[in-house]
Parts: sequence; C-alpha cells; structure tokens
Amino acid sequence: MPIQGVHKIVVGVRDQDRAKRFWSEVVGFEITTDVPYDDKGNRWVEVTSPDRVTAIVLSTAPEDLERFEVRDELPTANFFFYADDIEKTYQELSAKGVEFPARPEKQPWGWWAMFTDSEGNRFALQERIPTS
Repeated sequence: MPIQGVHKIVVGVRDQDRAKRFWSEVVGFEITTDVPYDDKGNRWVEVTSPDRVTAIVLSTAPEDLERFEVRDELPTANFFFYADDIEKTYQELSAKGVEFPARPEKQPWGWWAMFTDSEGNRFALQERIPTS
C-alpha cells in the first residue's frame, strides 16, 4: 500500500498550555491528547485539524525548540497548511489577533500567506487547489 499522506507534525513550543490555547481556541483545532509520558512532568500534547487528517504535536523537547536562522520573510516550519478560502481564513484569524507577516498574495504557484503562532513559529498557508 502506498504512503497516504502526513498524519502528525511536531512543532516546538516554549509553553504547551499557551500553544494549546492558540491552536484550539484561535485556530479551531481540537485537543485530542494531553497526557503525561514520564516522571519528569513531560506531556504529550496533540491538537488535530478540523478535517481530522493532521495532528500537531506541541513539543517542549529541546531538539524541537531549536530555531533555524532564516530570513524574516520566510516560514520557520518546513510544511504548509492549507485553507479552501485563504482570504476568508486570513480575515477570520486576523480578527482573533493572529499576526500575518505575509498577507494573502497571489504567486505564480498559487495564493499563499504566512502566519505566526503564540510561540513565534511562522507557518505558510496556501489556498487548496481543487482536484478534479
């Protein structure tokens, strides 16, 4: 059977509770897991997209917190989120206080924007291209 897609993405965060609130209360993901996994107080925290396809693991592990030196106009995450209507999504999230270092803009390869989460991570957002 071929690989079907991406299921979980690890995102480094400094404060799991703050990140969990951002992704659930602001972005609209569902909190699907929040459990301790060792005797040092570490937690496995996951939030899942509304379509239930992708989970984000909000990790405080030191290796997940490292930041790459990148230009300010580029995302820090190496994956793209998608939205069916990028301009509507931009308006809704902006109204909730989400910062967009790059507002929706048409590029030769499609519409894209970039937003910042509560932890300073920058994510690309691309408009979903309908498939036939």
